[in-house]
Amino acid sequence: MKMFFASLLLLVALNGQSQELQARVVVNASHISSSVDKKIFFTLQNQLNNFLNSRKWTSDQFGPNEKINCNFLLTIETVISQNVYKATLEIQAARPVYNTTYQGSLVNYQDADVTFKYVEFQPIEFNDNRVQGNDALAANLTAVLAYYVYTIIAIDYDSFAPKGGDAYYQKAQNIISNAPEDGSISGWRSFDGLRNRYWLNENLVNPRNNIIHDVIYSYYRAGLDKMYESENEARANLLQALTQLQAFNQENPNTMIVQFLMETKANELIGLFKRGEAADRLKATDLLTQLDVANASRYRQELR
Repeated sequence: MKMFFASLLLLVALNGQSQELQARVVVNASHISSSVDKKIFFTLQNQLNNFLNSRKWTSDQFGPNEKINCNFLLTIETVISQNVYKATLEIQAARPVYNTTYQGSLVNYQDADVTFKYVEFQPIEFNDNRVQGNDALAANLTAVLAYYVYTIIAIDYDSFAPKGGDAYYQKAQNIISNAPEDGSISGWRSFDGLRNRYWLNENLVNPRNNIIHDVIYSYYRAGLDKMYESENEARANLLQALTQLQAFNQENPNTMIVQFLMETKANELIGLFKRGEAADRLKATDLLTQLDVANASRYRQELR
């Protein structure tokens, strides 16, 4: 089991101590016509919060200071037909850094392909053995949420032990293999685009990409978690992780996983290396400007 962390930013207060998540779901229906009864979405929001926080996702026991912090923002974009909606889902997850109050980001991603059916008070259910349920459109929302929960748990476990998340990447893959099928559902198949649920999982379970799991472990456990006791050693481990990621990136250009891992880490990485030695700042700048092109000018300016 993971080490006890002295400080954890709580997102939601829960009574149970065995569930894995401290999850907060917000359903935003501000884009929808005023002719639609918005109370439906408050009901959905409450049901989804209960679904994520009360369900046991693993066989492990999590204490209140071990739960994974995560936020899900479901923005209803359009009404496709009666009780059928097209939405975007923003997913954020973080885990505490040892001996600090800082939360290291695990996931920060937006999925723009969430189509689902919801009738107020319908059961919010998910079964790993029957992902499609009785109605594909009704089952798609919980399938999407379960997929991201397993991915979050897998990355969290990877961050504490080498390849610790393998079983949960496989659970996410099972959802892809048995995903709900309907003409309006997308994101589960290789031909639905180059950056979707299929490709994220493929990048994480493909044996050719095993180095990615080493990068995740080195970044969090050997890097962030060591900053309190030895900043120089921690920075060296972070640079090693970034070097491995850049080598992978050069051999496998434009893979989704590199962008996924680098998403929104600019502030964190600048803060980590800004106080480092000039040689470390120079090496970090060289690596980061290649891995995170969108923020290249920031790295050059702030790490010089």
